[in-house]
Amino acid sequence: MNQANVIYEGKAKYLLKSDNEDEVIVYFKDDATAFNGVKKDNIASKGILNNKITTIIFKYLIKNGIKTHYLKTLNDREQLCQKVTIIPLEFINRNIVAGSMAKRLGVEEGTKLTRPIKEISYKCDELNDPLLNDDHAIGLGIVSEEDLMYCYEEMLKINNLLIKLFDSINLILVDFKIEFGFNKDNEILLCDEFSPDNCRLWEKDTMKKMDKDVFRRDLGNIIDTYTIILEKLEGLGEIENV
Repeated sequence: MNQANVIYEGKAKYLLKSDNEDEVIVYFKDDATAFNGVKKDNIASKGILNNKITTIIFKYLIKNGIKTHYLKTLNDREQLCQKVTIIPLEFINRNIVAGSMAKRLGVEEGTKLTRPIKEISYKCDELNDPLLNDDHAIGLGIVSEEDLMYCYEEMLKINNLLIKLFDSINLILVDFKIEFGFNKDNEILLCDEFSPDNCRLWEKDTMKKMDKDVFRRDLGNIIDTYTIILEKLEGLGEIENV
């Protein structure tokens, strides 16, 4: 990778210049972080696994009507994507209580929710990505009400599609965190990635954690875990719908 082409470095990815000013190359790093960067490690091949998993997920979502920034996978670590202006919010969907929600509300982890809960947090590492409500996001001018409602609608569609997908490989989609951004035509697109780094997946039969909690909580080998997820998804072949 040519450092001269780096536009931005995040915790798990680089954004690189491409030959087209309306496109960028997303490079998946091997870095693993947790607790807003407090816990860090470099784990060989993690970026390759996340690239491959994200490729499968994004292709599946695109075939089912979700607009994403993804254009094509270039190699083991790189994707060509539309250049976007990120909405500085993290959109969180929760189907089952886990992680920070369990701690924050004192609810037992594993409690099934009567309906999905949507949350948003302000993308700001210095402030530890604080939770916001809709009025905060709209009143502070972070996002318009119309665009916020659109993102929520897309997140619900994504949730429904991925619940079915993961159920087909004997996994429960516990929760996930996604990002959206505007392309040059002012369309809102799903961005970033979708991998075990930004969602929670539990085995249906054993409730075994199959996501970044393996790293967060020292529960095992993250590469072995992500490899199992990839192999399960690859075993579905060319997935259009489930």
